[in-house]
Amino acid sequence: MSETPQLTTAELAKHIDHTLLKPEASREDILRVVAEAREAGVKSVCVNPRWVREVRAGLEGSDVLTCTVIGFPLGASSSAVKAFETTQAIADGADEVDMVIDIAAARAGDRARLEEDVRAVVAAAHASGPAGRAGTLVKVIIETALLDDAAKVLACEAAVAAGADFVKTSTGFSTGGATVEDVALMRRTVGPEIGVKASGGVRSREDALAMITAGATRIGASSALAILGDD
Repeated sequence: MSETPQLTTAELAKHIDHTLLKPEASREDILRVVAEAREAGVKSVCVNPRWVREVRAGLEGSDVLTCTVIGFPLGASSSAVKAFETTQAIADGADEVDMVIDIAAARAGDRARLEEDVRAVVAAAHASGPAGRAGTLVKVIIETALLDDAAKVLACEAAVAAGADFVKTSTGFSTGGATVEDVALMRRTVGPEIGVKASGGVRSREDALAMITAGATRIGASSALAILGDD
């Protein structure tokens, strides 16, 4: 295990995707999160696709990115639907997309299906980037709580082979969230060049730093303000 990093609050903020994915979230809730994100200087605001346009507009003039989710939260839609959802989200203004894998394929050990699923989203993301903007970054949610270690490794390897930029632990809507052990396993599997996002249950600065120490380069959290204010 690495030494716990010494990060300023501003540095820690740039590791955080400030997240609101509750289905009942209102426009007022979304705009509140956008205002919080601008003030805190986080990396991105992550919302359901329904809200991408509002978030993009609300973040105009800041360096905070707009992030959305694809095939969320079950990952059980077809690859073609995930690809279409990605294309639409980018047209609406998403800078990053967090897709949920075909979890059944991971549990069945079907690497070919996993690669096909991720590659469809990666291809859509790379084809849909508006002129003048960098390519859209793809994070792959493997839903660690539903997989054994062998399936976690398989899913991470498939994501990397399919061209993903990040692997991510969890949706936050399943039976468990991120653990230090899973983050460390994912980091060992993908190596130093691919991002690892810890998401689900990260609620304090101590939690966030533990995940970063284990190898996370991004934190997904609905408790971003508590994390950043927890000195």
